[in-house]
Amino acid sequence: MSNRGIVLLGLGPGDPQLLTREAWDWLAQIDEIVLRTNLHPAVVALPSHLQRFSFDLLYQEQAELEQVFEEIINKVLELGQRPEGVTYAVPGHPFVAEETCPEIARRAHEQGIPVRVIEGLSFLEPTFRALSLDPFPQLTLVDALKIDQLQVPSFPCSQPALIGQIYNRMLASNVKLSLMSIYPDEHPVRLVHAAGMPEQRIEDLPLHAIDQSPHLGFLSSLYLPPLPYGHAFEDFQEIVARLRAPGGCPWDQEQTHDSLKPYLLEEAYEALEALDNQDMQALQEELGDLLLQIALHAQIAVDECEFNMADVLQTISQKLIRRHPHVFAEAKVDGIEDILHNWEQIKASERKENGTPGKKGMLDGIPLALPALTQADAIQRRAQRVGFDWPEIEGVIKKVYEELDELRAAKDDAERQSEAGDLLFAAVNVIRWLGVDPEAALRETNRRFKVRFAYIEAAAEKRGISLDAMSFEEMDALWEEAKDKLAQ
Repeated sequence: MSNRGIVLLGLGPGDPQLLTREAWDWLAQIDEIVLRTNLHPAVVALPSHLQRFSFDLLYQEQAELEQVFEEIINKVLELGQRPEGVTYAVPGHPFVAEETCPEIARRAHEQGIPVRVIEGLSFLEPTFRALSLDPFPQLTLVDALKIDQLQVPSFPCSQPALIGQIYNRMLASNVKLSLMSIYPDEHPVRLVHAAGMPEQRIEDLPLHAIDQSPHLGFLSSLYLPPLPYGHAFEDFQEIVARLRAPGGCPWDQEQTHDSLKPYLLEEAYEALEALDNQDMQALQEELGDLLLQIALHAQIAVDECEFNMADVLQTISQKLIRRHPHVFAEAKVDGIEDILHNWEQIKASERKENGTPGKKGMLDGIPLALPALTQADAIQRRAQRVGFDWPEIEGVIKKVYEELDELRAAKDDAERQSEAGDLLFAAVNVIRWLGVDPEAALRETNRRFKVRFAYIEAAAEKRGISLDAMSFEEMDALWEEAKDKLAQ
């Protein structure tokens, strides 16, 4: 009688006593078993008559886990087509934190190979018991190997998380660094080792110390308690949605895309002011205010059935990936100039593919609402990316003097306005060549002027005279005094 097919068998979390009755009955009937790894604690207690094979050697031969899993999957599918079939045993449950079994089942179905699944207790149940934890309603389950590849955790930090397979110090260190981009270094966490085994151990320690644990191994997991509500982007979205929902805030409910326009600009400028002042606490607050405007616009779009925040995030994510092929694909670049050149080529291709009306040239995407200095700087930078620029700064400086002479020679108001614009545009070009943001530079100059002029006003008041009663020479002397004293 043919037993052709594949049996996917779960070995449980480690303790042989936690093997299911179905698993024991099946193991007593077969002659051989193929193990993903011999290192699982339950393997030593398997029936002695079983001939055992494992894929442990593949883990040593292959550098990438994906290659290991692919070879295992292909081999199990091949063995499953034998008349006697194959029993493939994995730690825990075949469909919990297991890369190979779901794919084996999917491909076997496509190839018409019968599959039987013998359940096994996963590592989750004994871990929940060890932590006295009910995973409902919001526990996030994460593979340490996935976090190892991330710069930022991919789950809401205001929900608890269980991170499995932290099997050595190097992996724990990488996981720690990713988590510490969001969580405080001293955030209290719990390492669970050998859950469900007699040697089970729980360590309470700060996040920054997890890679110092001497007990890390194949049966180690990390429980990550949540940060307080409000720390996650999802929390923020819910707060904004609640403001606009029935029973929310009447002011927020009345807002439209048009009514919020002034606030978007205002919050952006307040964030710029915090940057100019190098006030990081103010910047933190102003970025939140700016983010509120974005979230409000997205929520209004949801209410009007236009788009949602997921659409916004997907659009910008796809754009960033598409425009950085040297990071997310195989493109090779040689320095920043190559990157900027590729960027403009990609954008030109996007414009051609999208057929966006009114945005056919590389300069058409620069918003007209930008401040004039910023707009001039953006125009020049885009032109520079395709090689339309002076070969050296001397020519740029010479152009400023030419424009100044033309302004002096202007005969009427219209000509003076035109030449004044050319002079400012040329001056911005010099500033761009020097690597300075013209808008930020002028804002800083404006700020210094206000501080020094306030000094003149204070000096006049102290002398008991009004500014208009002072001569220019007197005020200029105070101006120089302010420059020396205030060192601005």
